[in-house]
Amino acid sequence: MPDAPGLELISIEIEQDHAGAILGTYHEHGQACLIADPEQIRDVLGWLRETPAQGYSFLASLHVADYLPAEPRFGVHYELLNMARVERIRVRAALPEPAEGLPEIDSVADMFPTADFAEREGYDFFGIIFRGHPDLRRILLPEDYVGWPQRRDFPIGGEPVIFTNTEQQVPGWYR
Repeated sequence: MPDAPGLELISIEIEQDHAGAILGTYHEHGQACLIADPEQIRDVLGWLRETPAQGYSFLASLHVADYLPAEPRFGVHYELLNMARVERIRVRAALPEPAEGLPEIDSVADMFPTADFAEREGYDFFGIIFRGHPDLRRILLPEDYVGWPQRRDFPIGGEPVIFTNTEQQVPGWYR
């Protein structure tokens, strides 16, 4: 993991090639993180992957978080790994909730194959549109499911889950 001065140097180098791409940096829980402009996320991740001195060529994790009531509401987190140095860096893009429609960010599935299913999961549970994704559809929930169950404003409860020890108590379990 880059230390604090190293992280600042990385952000300065990215800014030299892509003005306005880095909005900030921080260290949290032993993780170095760059806060990227969501409209330039492909530039930032591509720079970290392609620059020889960086070499963060493996996307170890892509996940979405809902920070309601904070604004911007959503965070898309990319955890990159430099396997030669066994070093990680996190990149976070903050997405506001649009007045209409769903929040959007560019897909990186063509750059990092590991992003394919992770982006589908982000869409499935949070309703984040990954523009340019080759097959953006639900991955774990039924295609006709309504809503985004990992959002913090999603109603708790839902349909009862039938287990073998509760099948007699759940009415209509046999239908």
